[in-house]
Amino acid sequence: MTSWRTTVIVSTSLQNNEALRVLLAQQHRLRYSDSVEIGSFVFPLSGTAFMLITPEEFPEKAESTEYFKRIEKFVQVHRNSFLLLQSPVYGTREWQILSAVQKRFFGSNLKVIPIHSNVDIVKAVLSIAKATSKPHADSIRDRMALARARIIECSPVWELLGMTDWVKSSGLF
Repeated sequence: MTSWRTTVIVSTSLQNNEALRVLLAQQHRLRYSDSVEIGSFVFPLSGTAFMLITPEEFPEKAESTEYFKRIEKFVQVHRNSFLLLQSPVYGTREWQILSAVQKRFFGSNLKVIPIHSNVDIVKAVLSIAKATSKPHADSIRDRMALARARIIECSPVWELLGMTDWVKSSGLF
């Protein structure tokens, strides 16, 4: 099986980040840019963007509007956005930050992911970016449709309930 490689647009503020060294070692192409939000990296082929923050970067008051404005700008620019909160251990402060961000951006397209290490960063971003990239997303969608059809056709529960014909005729599945 061939390994998946892609281009990543990275904020110049992350040039010395260890996670990017791991991406380079896996032969992903990195393009540094000052035009993306500080602390972010974008996978253009999958349409996903990630902003990396640590509790040390976050202001002492979790309600700081300046920091939230930066995150808000990130969310407005990227329709499929993820905030990676990196901390080796999650204590009270880390959970407060996570909670404050989730409350502030509830209902938006921002997904918040607690991350412990650089290895976790790479695993998370590559899993999400690969699953949402065009050829892989289509493949996953096709496999899900086949699995759903198989479950409906072969499920004794559906037969017992007499739902198989109704479901097929309704067009729900």
